[in-house]
Amino acid sequence: MQTSIQPSRDPAAQYVLRLADTCLILGQRLGEWCGHAPILEEDIALTNTALDLIGQARALLTHAGQIGGQAHDEDQLAFLREERDYLNVTMVELPCGDFAFTVLRNAMVATFLKLAWQSLASSTDPELAAIAGKAVKEARYHQQHAGDWVVRLGDGTPESRQRIEAALIQLWRYTPELFVADAIDDHAAASGLGPRWSELRAPWLADMTALLDEAGLALPPDTAFCSTGKRGQHSEHMGHILSEMQYLQRAYPGGVW
Repeated sequence: MQTSIQPSRDPAAQYVLRLADTCLILGQRLGEWCGHAPILEEDIALTNTALDLIGQARALLTHAGQIGGQAHDEDQLAFLREERDYLNVTMVELPCGDFAFTVLRNAMVATFLKLAWQSLASSTDPELAAIAGKAVKEARYHQQHAGDWVVRLGDGTPESRQRIEAALIQLWRYTPELFVADAIDDHAAASGLGPRWSELRAPWLADMTALLDEAGLALPPDTAFCSTGKRGQHSEHMGHILSEMQYLQRAYPGGVW
């Protein structure tokens, strides 16, 4: 059995890993829709979105592995860490649920990533800036595609509206984690690496409010709950994702295609 690796504790590496893991785990979740979406076009669209996110994760993981002098490659960081060393937001590890839940989560995360990539395009780290310059185009498409479905479901049948309203209530309680700032954010802002995630809250909320207004949906009230995936403290769902993701690499160390 392949032993785990220890990722760098350098704050710059941790900052990049938060983005990488958020893309990686959401991509993994969206891959579960392959062959199961309600219509053929969405089966392909969700799979393509998953591939875009995995591509972003690969670039970010490769870069994160080069920060702090530990030289881990993308596969090692994707498959050989302990659960507590993954730094994705909790929202992306939640089970897919129904189609309404999936498209609303996609809209929320894509909106956040679009804003993050826009800011990161001027990063003092040229590699991260280059990754952001490509990824922002994909995030804009993801945001538009998911947003169109949110509006269609909110303005559709009584059942579609009930489902999107239920998804909104369920997901909204996980949004505060996106905007919690800490020492890792402070280091990134001070060095010019990237923005504090808290700085993205106002434009994210403006975009989401406009989308929900168009769909005829009201913003849920804020809650005191704040999930902690960015700190490596995950929900019970994360272990199940990793058991599937990591099995091959763990069982056959060094295996290649």
